[in-house]
Amino acid sequence: MAISNHLREFHGLPAFDFPAAETAESKAELPEPAAVAWRISVDSYEAEEEWEAAFARFAESVDTTEVRALIVGSWSDVYDTGPDEVISALVAARDRLPALRALFLGDITFMECEISWINQGLVTPLLDAFPELREFGVRGGQELRFPAVRHARLRSLTIETGGLDAEVVRSVGASDFPELEHLDLWLGTSWYGANAQVSDLAPILAGARLPRLRSLALRNSEIQDEIAVALSGAPVVAGLETLDLSMGTLGDEGAEALLGGQPLSHLKQLDLHHNYLGEAMRERLLDTLGAAGVEIDLSDNTEADRESDGVEHRYTAVAE
Repeated sequence: MAISNHLREFHGLPAFDFPAAETAESKAELPEPAAVAWRISVDSYEAEEEWEAAFARFAESVDTTEVRALIVGSWSDVYDTGPDEVISALVAARDRLPALRALFLGDITFMECEISWINQGLVTPLLDAFPELREFGVRGGQELRFPAVRHARLRSLTIETGGLDAEVVRSVGASDFPELEHLDLWLGTSWYGANAQVSDLAPILAGARLPRLRSLALRNSEIQDEIAVALSGAPVVAGLETLDLSMGTLGDEGAEALLGGQPLSHLKQLDLHHNYLGEAMRERLLDTLGAAGVEIDLSDNTEADRESDGVEHRYTAVAE
């Protein structure tokens, strides 16, 4: 699976593409500033306009004091360069965006740049510059830096990658997010830079630094069974309403650990789509947790590839 579509909505608002320079509409034809999540993008290769110039046009055309959500799409030469200039432009405009509550960096499809080829960089200055943010997301793990940070208001953090470096995982766990309710990490595969072990997730699994967490997604991982085993006794689970272990390599071993560990019947949702579960295990999950009222997603069940010597291969949903 590749990411083939841009975000259709963000922060509860429909996404709207700010017009490119050559097709720019008049100010009267633009939506109300607070009514949409504004996506600002340029061509990912040989762009005629730099992202910062498109953002400057946006700031001239829209009352930015009312903008609630921004989506950063592709910047110029995203294959080769990170968003340093994009981040600098946004930080410089912080006083002009007092109502900003949601920011997504890197809404880029595979036609523009494969997820594991997206160059990122140091993204936490955006959290520092916008202390009133409630939602922050970033796509792309190459050169991604996310040192431990404190943010008093953030409620949702999403990091989407085909391979997430362990240092980022540890830094998220060391961060101080007292209001965080939703955490979504796409851990990825070692082929594209994933090197985190379950031990790197320990602060997240302990839950002590995330007192309000209600939704946890540790997905798109090649160590999904090991994560499931760790979650079977992790303190963070008791406070969750939603647990998402989808898009990875989850097999019967991981599912057995979930069923044999601490009770999960308090969950509202358990997302296990894109899995490698046997039919008997899927039935057990439905007969136990499903019967207890947990909404379970077991869709996109996949069979592992087997070599002639019996070696089994499983794949994450999103890698390259």
